[in-house]
Amino acid sequence: MIGGIVMSQSNLEKQEAKLKDLNQKIKDAKNKIEQRLGKQIISQANLDYANLSNDNIKSLSKKVSEFLKGNQAHNQL
Repeated sequence: MIGGIVMSQSNLEKQEAKLKDLNQKIKDAKNKIEQRLGKQIISQANLDYANLSNDNIKSLSKKVSEFLKGNQAHNQL
């Protein structure tokens, strides 16, 4: 019975490693999307990187978020 427990632990450890790897891949994919979205917004709005302080970024993010939320509410009607 001990051999079966060790084998089960080994399988569990392999599954945990696969899950950890998958979670990292998901995190990496999200980061890529966030970076591409940010680049596109900056590019389309002709924003100057030199003028993008943390406060400006937060303000712009809030405005974009409010705009998108407003469009979602309007489209659902």
